[in-house]
Amino acid sequence: MSAPRALEGQVAIVTGGVRRIGKAIALSLAKDGAIVVINALRSREEAESAVAEIVAAGGRAVVHLADVADEEAVAAMVARVLKDFGRIDILVNNAAVRGETPFVDMTLAQWHGVMRTILDGAFVCTRAVLPSMISRGYGRIINLGGVSAHLGASGRAHVGAAKAGIVGLTRALAAEFAASGITVNCVVPGKIGGQRSHSAGQGIAGSPPVGREGIPEDVAGLVHNLCLPTTSYITGQTIHISGGLFMP
Repeated sequence: MSAPRALEGQVAIVTGGVRRIGKAIALSLAKDGAIVVINALRSREEAESAVAEIVAAGGRAVVHLADVADEEAVAAMVARVLKDFGRIDILVNNAAVRGETPFVDMTLAQWHGVMRTILDGAFVCTRAVLPSMISRGYGRIINLGGVSAHLGASGRAHVGAAKAGIVGLTRALAAEFAASGITVNCVVPGKIGGQRSHSAGQGIAGSPPVGREGIPEDVAGLVHNLCLPTTSYITGQTIHISGGLFMP
């Protein structure tokens, strides 16, 4: 008889869950028993592929396309999840756009575009799931930060500012909802290898002391641990997973 899985019966929404870190997180949570809602903006084919991978491994997952910064679209997603599964236990705010633009060439539209997805998206999605979590007295919210907000990175003023905002949002929410049994933490990946999307840019310069780039599964393992019922005493934290690239 196999041991019970720690997240059995829980429901998780992972935004930007179709590739790289987001996909690895979705796979990890599903492997431990969670029903995973893979959110994407428009990449249905990739999302369905991720769901198929989860199902083939014996897990459960569904796709829901929605713009994370669109209040109506997110409200519809959350309502559908609650209708289908009756609960939301975990939210992973991973959706992001990046890119690199010299600051003097950066338009306000580019600035707002990055802020909208990263910071506004985390705000909209978190606000949408909180009533359900509060009513049940339980929740795990994980926000994905960015090492550029801590190291600085040329051409990434918009990304660094948005990800720094994520840190502040994390602390504020952790303080406000701790009494409701909800933990809120920020995971900050460093240099994560593999194929990047066209909008990701070249990434952060420098080599981590461990002598290698990370892999998405490194980040997923940390996120998974923070989602466990046993991590109720960890909240408001910004945890770096960068092989020592950044040491607070």
